[in-house]
Amino acid sequence: MAPIPHTRRSLLGGSLAVPVGLALSGALAAPAFAAPTAAAAFTRSGRPSAPWGTQSGEITAHSATVWTRSDRPARMYAETSPSESFRYGVRRHGGPFLGPATDFTGTTTLRDLPPGQQIHYRVVLADPDDPRRTSEPVRGTFRTTPASRRHNVRFLWSGDLAGQGWGINPDLGGYRVFDEMRQRDPDFFLFSGDTIYADGPILASVPLRDGSIWRNITTEEKAKVAETLDEFRGNFRYNLLDRNLRDFNAQVPVLAQWDDHEVRNNWYPGQVIDDPRYTVRDVDTLASRARRAFGEYFPVTDLRGGRAEGRMYRVMRYGPLLDVFVLDMRTHRDPNSPGRQTVDPIGILGQEQLTWLKRELSRSRAMWKVIASDMPLGIVVADGTEDFEAVAQGDPGAPLGRELQIAELLRHIKHQRITGTLWLTADVHYTAANHYAPERAAFTDFAPFWEFVSGPIGAGGFPAGKLDATFGPETAYVQSAPLANMSPSENPPYYGEIQIDGESGELTVRLRRQSGGVLFTTSLQPGRVGQ
Repeated sequence: MAPIPHTRRSLLGGSLAVPVGLALSGALAAPAFAAPTAAAAFTRSGRPSAPWGTQSGEITAHSATVWTRSDRPARMYAETSPSESFRYGVRRHGGPFLGPATDFTGTTTLRDLPPGQQIHYRVVLADPDDPRRTSEPVRGTFRTTPASRRHNVRFLWSGDLAGQGWGINPDLGGYRVFDEMRQRDPDFFLFSGDTIYADGPILASVPLRDGSIWRNITTEEKAKVAETLDEFRGNFRYNLLDRNLRDFNAQVPVLAQWDDHEVRNNWYPGQVIDDPRYTVRDVDTLASRARRAFGEYFPVTDLRGGRAEGRMYRVMRYGPLLDVFVLDMRTHRDPNSPGRQTVDPIGILGQEQLTWLKRELSRSRAMWKVIASDMPLGIVVADGTEDFEAVAQGDPGAPLGRELQIAELLRHIKHQRITGTLWLTADVHYTAANHYAPERAAFTDFAPFWEFVSGPIGAGGFPAGKLDATFGPETAYVQSAPLANMSPSENPPYYGEIQIDGESGELTVRLRRQSGGVLFTTSLQPGRVGQ
């Protein structure tokens, strides 16, 4: 297949085509966005502080994990209450020591919580040498998962933040889409990969097509591609300079997965990098450092400290109505290739993850089973001129390459009579609703299903990609940028919304755009095949 010119993946692997060494003399610092550095904060105060805010995640009916980062060594603890004012029912939960080994980040698990309730919490940092010297509390809230079907469930999803050189722009109010999403008060946010762009430097200013200038807040770690552990950590800290995101994190739990840009564009295990921007050419070394930083900056306890046993793929059970299966299409994949092989035991998931997914889908008793995929199934995503990055490879015939593994999974879902599955993804930098049906497909041994695409949440917008007919996709709706790498000011962010009605079980999907309302909506009925 001929290369597609000027795709989002061809622009320096995630950054604008501008000199990496450009001076940062125009770097911006605005109190509304910038959190103080640890050194600056240390000189101003004798008490610890947590200017990077707090996050929650791993929400269950009776527990949750909360996160923060200190500006210096400190002991973390948290208090919870059913009251926002903390006037009654206050409980204290111990936490870890926050030090340089984890970049002063840490999590603590809140236990013995009531199901289906709004929980208010406040994180406090204490000086390890003098516990009386404590920080101002950092407040947050979340809802525990419901124990019964009477509760409605609503969550949002999107991906791709600070990509292609479009960072925090104070002229636009920063990442304002997070404030809009916060006001929708979802139960949680599925962050569908590319949570950072470790391979995408952020420059102080970027010229736009109309002659105006896009301005970025910049940091030292975002001046080059990330190679060291500290540089990967700095990429996560960069996004937390935005107050909109910090306020969002304090109110909305995050369920985060990774894709390629947490490491570098289009990476796969064992790859040797051919890119003059890198001195570290072994992608596995970079991935190990990125994985550790990811675990330090999101409330995912199994990944903290670079634990080898921790898995990116996991399932979140959100009460009787919903299970979310978070996939990892990076760690276990085979190399990118033309995708024409007739046998492909590794595929894009690896055998172990595929076995896990089939088993857990079969065991699930939730009414709806969302498969959170960091890459789309039927959209052709090229990697260079001959290789392909996702599942589809442009051949509309019988499954080949990575399509073989997806065919096996879809066959399993049909034969095990697993109902209520739908796929959510981001990655391609536009929004779409694609329906897959065997009567349109070359491979027919599967039940019809939907795949909904959203994003970017704060990166370059790109035209819609082509569909591969192997699994019979048909586009019910699509909206995309007319030109490659349009800035978020020209092409505002997209995000999606899922709402499940507790009484009827009906699931409604809405594709949304910042300040643009609902672009597309459809409703699915529980237990039905072929929707």
